[in-house]
Amino acid sequence: QVQLVESGGGSVQAGGSLRLSCAASKYTYSNYYMGWFSQTPGKEREGVACVYTGGGRAYYADSVKGRFTISPDNARNTVYLQMNSLKPEDTAIYYCTADTRFGTCSGDFSMTPTYWGQGTQVTVSS
Repeated sequence: QVQLVESGGGSVQAGGSLRLSCAASKYTYSNYYMGWFSQTPGKEREGVACVYTGGGRAYYADSVKGRFTISPDNARNTVYLQMNSLKPEDTAIYYCTADTRFGTCSGDFSMTPTYWGQGTQVTVSS
């Protein structure tokens, strides 16, 4: 059973920071492509960031480059998304994702990951 549990969402003013966490079962975490997607009402889910837990570069959506950082903590089977300089347009539900396929973390976020967490709400006020 693949389990992903997000936490860390909340409300913050523009310019503030939040850190999202995604705790994964060990079986899920080892050598997986872990990522974050966002979704706002009426829109499709969009890729935000992803990284391979076995090592390698991370990928980011253009809208968050320089502001968000994804980082795996292999000792805790947890992936973090540090969100700085938040903007009102970052307001969304953020989902943690996992997959074993390289194509789910290759830069364009076009391949939909297999496993999803329940989501955590991030609200940024102006």
